[in-house]
Amino acid sequence: MKKVLIADDEQDILDILKFNLEAEGYIVETANNGVVAIEKAKLFQPDLIILDVMMPGKTGIEVCGTLRLLPEFKSTLIIFLTAMSDDIAEVKGLEIGADDYLKKPIRPKVLMSKVNSLFRRVSKEVDHNINLGELIINRENFSVRYKNEDINLARKEFELLSLLASKPSKVFLRNEILNQIWGTEVIVGDRTIDVHIRKIRQKLNLDCIKTVKGVGYKFEF
Repeated sequence: MKKVLIADDEQDILDILKFNLEAEGYIVETANNGVVAIEKAKLFQPDLIILDVMMPGKTGIEVCGTLRLLPEFKSTLIIFLTAMSDDIAEVKGLEIGADDYLKKPIRPKVLMSKVNSLFRRVSKEVDHNINLGELIINRENFSVRYKNEDINLARKEFELLSLLASKPSKVFLRNEILNQIWGTEVIVGDRTIDVHIRKIRQKLNLDCIKTVKGVGYKFEF
């Protein structure tokens, strides 16, 4: 049974989301601020965290950033809840490692569709190593090693590197990358891909991802 942590400072939202998730068979814990969310996440070890962007103590974005630095939360799914009318929060959240977002007011059926879709997508991931000389990508435990050193990548960074490295020299179109990494239901821009590519290059200290101008990216090692 999958475990879900919901963090929001509005009790009504916590209650309705908990009710709907438990009705679908999920094990649910709740937190009413960002500090408690981090503490409960460490104890509860959820498979999915639903974070309100604007919370007391720590914002959802701060919580996401803190957890993504911990190895045990590399593969944890994260959905943001936001009442903001602009796209800044969504873009920032996706760049820092969120898997999806949902705008308030929340429709439980839409949320459940996103939750179930994310878990289905993860279950389809192929669990095997990609060995490219001194670069080893383990798709089972979401780890990357280069020259016998562990490289700490956020989940989306890992998925993007894994996708490109799965077929060296193949040019992946931008739309193809967006659909496979973020899914068709999440709208993100080219800047989000570029930011993730830049972070991967910096962390590996290796220019293995080549830009094909006006088309997309390819992996060459």
